[in-house]
Amino acid sequence: METFTKTPGWLDYYDGPSTPRFRVPEGAVDAHCHVFGPGAVFPYAPERKYTPCDAPKEALFALRDHLGFSKNVIVQATCHGTDNRALVDALRASEGRARGVATVSRDVTDTELQDMHEAGVRGTRFNFVRRLADFTPREVLAEIAARIAPLGWHVVVYFEAQDLPELYDFFTTLPTTVVVDHMGRPDVAQPVDGPEFQRFVRMMHDHPNIWSKVSCPERLSKSGPPALDGQQHAYLDVVPFARRLVETFPDRVLWGTDWPHPNLKNHMPDDGLLVDYIPQIAPTGELQRRLLVDNPNRLYWR
Repeated sequence: METFTKTPGWLDYYDGPSTPRFRVPEGAVDAHCHVFGPGAVFPYAPERKYTPCDAPKEALFALRDHLGFSKNVIVQATCHGTDNRALVDALRASEGRARGVATVSRDVTDTELQDMHEAGVRGTRFNFVRRLADFTPREVLAEIAARIAPLGWHVVVYFEAQDLPELYDFFTTLPTTVVVDHMGRPDVAQPVDGPEFQRFVRMMHDHPNIWSKVSCPERLSKSGPPALDGQQHAYLDVVPFARRLVETFPDRVLWGTDWPHPNLKNHMPDDGLLVDYIPQIAPTGELQRRLLVDNPNRLYWR
């Protein structure tokens, strides 16, 4: 049995999250979350750039029920590399209440892809944040995208806003639906109508196959206030960016907790208060239903 030591200073997920005041609509999906290990059962990848706390499927499913969600979309964590066993194990244990986004290499076999599909995987993730994962050549990623397209899978991309000009042409030529993690990590100190965020809005406008998650304000916020101590108006500086996408592209947005919040540095949010953040960015019942129910179910459970 292999043992793992957490990265020094690692923040564990919030213990005892509050009960949200906002009640999510029936059938709501937490469309971005992870499982970590447990490392003794599903070892972390040798090439990983961080070692997290264990965050097993049992804890994720308990949080799902506590927050009032019906389903999860579990995204492969970079600490597991292309070993998707922890992800697939969680999907199989969910009794159909979870779908997955895997990370695969070019040598993945068709049989492996089919097995993951049967377990509930519906997409693959390409990570362009160099501090989290080693860069994979674009021609390899394009090859993978072409192989998963016949399965009806989509591509999830994670990048930072300053890198979008370099990546724009690649993203807009992918042959699948493309889901962008966390709005492309905009600099929320810049204006919502400024050139950086408008480049992203224009990409979504011009390419109807591109979706966005409006999640992770705790990663993007510069001034808070954080989702702690009962705060009902958390991350106010992020709200205009997320709300712009929710209102402009109501049929192509997703939301998720990002539990267990890997690699946060300055605070660990209360997941119950993160749910209470949702009405700030989706202020009407119709927008909330599209964001939390209609869109994720259409993409992952069709």
